[in-house]
Amino acid sequence: MRTLRVAVLVVVLGVLQVAFFTHARLFGVVPDLGLLLAVAIAYRYGPEAGALTGFASGLFFDFFLETPLALSALSYALTAYAVGLIRAGMLREPRGITPVIGLLAGLAGGFVFAGLGILFGVDALRDTRTFQVIFVSAMYDALLAPAVFWLVNRFTLPERDAPSAYRLRP
Repeated sequence: MRTLRVAVLVVVLGVLQVAFFTHARLFGVVPDLGLLLAVAIAYRYGPEAGALTGFASGLFFDFFLETPLALSALSYALTAYAVGLIRAGMLREPRGITPVIGLLAGLAGGFVFAGLGILFGVDALRDTRTFQVIFVSAMYDALLAPAVFWLVNRFTLPERDAPSAYRLRP
């Protein structure tokens, strides 16, 4: 059931990014909602779940880009996996960490995307404006990270146990 909920979140955030945030640009840049979703899943459920979600959300977004297919999917999956590994090593969660995670994941995902794009021969990514886009997008991600983390925490809660009246008693 959780997989279905995550799939719905992938589609909803993907459509929101393509339909709404293309018109709500900040300095000409849109946020990476799919990356934020994958990072939030990785932070809550581990690196494998984050990588799978990142690949799915990145692939959804790749259909709307002019870059090679699966470039966003690969960069989202790698970034989410790394966040999941880092979260696994944390002893406790500091307060107010979600904007920081959004910022750092946005930077890491942007640099992975640009690096892989250059390796795959996307010459447009060699421009100096690429760095400006990565930094502004990461700031936008930091602003939206608390909302995306809240969505993940709200809509991917584990199934509730059966009511206590229906439980078998020893």
